Amino acid sequence: MIIKQSKYHPDLFNGRSYQMCSKTVMDTTDLEIEFDAKGVSNHYHKYQIAAEQRLLEEPKRSKELNRIVAEIKEKGKGQKYDCLIGLSGGVDSTYVAYIVKEYGLRPLAVHFDNGWNSELAVHNVNSIIETLGFDLHTIVVNWEEFRDLQLAYLKASVIDIEVVSDHAIQATMYELAAKFKISYIISGTNIVTEQILPNSWVFKKLDYTNLKAIHKKFGNIKLKTYPRVPFYKMVKYAGINKLVPFSILDYVDYNKKDVIEVIKKELDWRDYGGKHCESLWTKFYQNYILPEKFGVDKRKAHLSTLICSGQMKREEALSILNTAPYDAEELKNDKPYILKKLGLSEQAFEDIMKTAPIPHKHYGTDVSKREKYMELTRKTQGFRKFLKS
Repeated sequence: MIIKQSKYHPDLFNGRSYQMCSKTVMDTTDLEIEFDAKGVSNHYHKYQIAAEQRLLEEPKRSKELNRIVAEIKEKGKGQKYDCLIGLSGGVDSTYVAYIVKEYGLRPLAVHFDNGWNSELAVHNVNSIIETLGFDLHTIVVNWEEFRDLQLAYLKASVIDIEVVSDHAIQATMYELAAKFKISYIISGTNIVTEQILPNSWVFKKLDYTNLKAIHKKFGNIKLKTYPRVPFYKMVKYAGINKLVPFSILDYVDYNKKDVIEVIKKELDWRDYGGKHCESLWTKFYQNYILPEKFGVDKRKAHLSTLICSGQMKREEALSILNTAPYDAEELKNDKPYILKKLGLSEQAFEDIMKTAPIPHKHYGTDVSKREKYMELTRKTQGFRKFLKS
């Protein structure tokens, strides 16, 4: 059955009757969704605009990719690496690594080990590195600090608990780029599989003001080694170091099903099932915490994007959504393990799930700083993209 409300907070979407987009599978579990007179959501229209503005037709696409690759190589002359790539073991980052190798770039691959990697993710990362011959920099976080921060976010009752990982990943990437004098960070973000994601379901990953406030209120351990990006550092990286994010997947033919077959064959990549489920924590967060507490099924966003890019029929997406986000047997095994690893009793976790959702902005943000500096530095290459992260 399609998730239409939160199990723990059934009044979360009160005041608005349920409606689903007639083109995608996005619905009113996004509190900010809008529909036109034909029942088509703003997400569908925004996808069309983004695709028209940013996805080039051939031969322009290949020509532009070759130009950017040449620029990356030129700027990287004399350095050990000419670009930086993140490597999670998932489809997107794996294919980025594959393309980067195909185009003769010299990346430093970065893997973030937060203690939640699945065995398949570890296999995939190792196989990619061995096959492609890249140098790998693995960041292993201090588990006690990281767990304390994750628990703080759970207790804060905010929706985007993944900020804890994503902030540290980006902080580490920027530090390494500065250290090795790398100008380009090549990411797996892309339009055709990731464009749709409601603002009400996530929060800005680089808002250190928010992260610090949440940890100060709910944390118990001082964060001595946790990677972070205060606002002044973000200004430095973008304005002085001139780091440039590059979404390379927007410049190739990126059909997910075809890509999976390629990386299976070429890199011995193994499927872990579900978007971002290479992390056990992300799997539990996306498939259990979000639907049960917040009434959010992120599959709707992922599937809607595939519908818009012509990689899936709407009927197939609806069929998928009529299945549970979490396999019952897997949940039975995963949940006790995760709670034990976090040091949470079943009752303590139940209390967290019962606590009403609280907006991130309740704890303070650096939004005003971002807006001010976006205006002041609007001509700085790449800076606006960093500030939107």
